[in-house]
Amino acid sequence: MQEPIHKKVGRKLLNIRRTRGLSLDQVAELTGVSKAMLGQIERGDSNPTISVLWKIVSGLQISFTSLIEDDEPQVTVVRGADLSPFEEEDGQYRAYPLFPFNPQKGFEVYTVEMEPGCSHASEPHNEGVEEYILMVSGKLELTVFEESFTLDIGDAIHFTADRPHYYKNVADTKTVYKTIIYYPAS
Repeated sequence: MQEPIHKKVGRKLLNIRRTRGLSLDQVAELTGVSKAMLGQIERGDSNPTISVLWKIVSGLQISFTSLIEDDEPQVTVVRGADLSPFEEEDGQYRAYPLFPFNPQKGFEVYTVEMEPGCSHASEPHNEGVEEYILMVSGKLELTVFEESFTLDIGDAIHFTADRPHYYKNVADTKTVYKTIIYYPAS
């Protein structure tokens, strides 16, 4: 059974107030909503009007939807065996989406596998996009800004990815790395 919206709003407001270490008096001062009304909202005893909610979100400088959206799970487990890769280079390059892009977070995470000798060219990403690569196994040659870098197990690299960049497995075994792609807020 879905939680009634006014109960969810109350629970979210209480959580935000406690996380910020604010008293009801302080929230009342910030929002212009009475301490008594805030208490009723937090307990789920009151179904606040939209204008009251706007005062609260404006005073606390939060989004309106932050009081009504569903909670994200506290723990997310991704099982590698359950993932389907994006494949290129005739299946020699495989990118497994561990954590797909989330606009609230601004990044996505992949595991990439490249077979021996595989090369992969990446188109430039939008301005300001950054990549972080963390080597797991094998040996990777990365060319970015017309400069090549050779990465071994345990190495990591970060670069702005708004120009073409190239990946090549220079090991005689499969190369595996994790990549985090960060998208700045527009």
